[in-house]
Amino acid sequence: MVPSNFGYSLRECGHHFRRNWTTVLGAVVTIFLSLFIIGLFVIASAMINNMVGSVEDRVTIQAFLSDDADQATVNSFQEDIASWDNVESVTYKSKDEALEDYQTSMSNRNASDALAALDSENPLPASLVIKLTDPQQVESTAQKIAQSSTFQKICDQSDNPAGDVKYGQETVEKLFSVTNYLRIGAIVLVALLTFVAFVFINNTIRLAITARRREIGIMRLVGASNGFIRGPFIMEGTLEAVIGALLAIVVLFVGVNALLPALSSSMAFLAFDVSSMTLYATFGLLLLLGVLIGFFGSAIAMRRYLKV
Repeated sequence: MVPSNFGYSLRECGHHFRRNWTTVLGAVVTIFLSLFIIGLFVIASAMINNMVGSVEDRVTIQAFLSDDADQATVNSFQEDIASWDNVESVTYKSKDEALEDYQTSMSNRNASDALAALDSENPLPASLVIKLTDPQQVESTAQKIAQSSTFQKICDQSDNPAGDVKYGQETVEKLFSVTNYLRIGAIVLVALLTFVAFVFINNTIRLAITARRREIGIMRLVGASNGFIRGPFIMEGTLEAVIGALLAIVVLFVGVNALLPALSSSMAFLAFDVSSMTLYATFGLLLLLGVLIGFFGSAIAMRRYLKV
């Protein structure tokens, strides 16, 4: 399907662009809108994935320790957990630090009232705070900690070690369920939009070729080969797709650089950032997708006119 005469195809493509600029404009706009929507959803999916990742990264395990636990045993167990494959870091939180965190999370008045009721005693236990490299494995890691014979010796409740390993079980399960659905939904939606864009663009190119069927018929009558006839149309469809893809890339680039800083400053608690690698990979994908859609869309649309 490679044009048999590249120079001729390019000249004919230029002539048609000038003679039928309205048709060309319609095809370019169609391709631009289709690829722009695909690019928008790809970037939005990357943003959602970053947000989900930032929320998942906050999932930690707290292993509560007895006040009478031997500090050497605690330190040894901390080093042991740190050597596990899925563990990123293990931090020891003392009773005083636990109380300070409690006071920070509560309002000053509520914290003061609670401490007054306890006669300024600190009932909160020390703990090990474990951060994981893969938060999806939080349940299996928590079970491993609870089943450890060393932890059972130093845990706060010796009769119920599993009760001393907390990671917000119900909340974490719901979080992972929602995030997995979001990721799957984003992939399915982008795939569906790509298919719809291909069908839409193919129909647009087919209409342009149908309008020139007499020209194709004359070329066949004078003995032109299929490759010679096909060349200008494939060149035209490919160039229209490339122009549409470049327009989509420019608009997305300007939009991302204009909107993301504003969103990040107004809602700093969410990760609205998109890495440069993801952005440029998306732009490369749109350009490649445009070339493929233009090339194969033109070739497929012309098949009916090149049958002997």
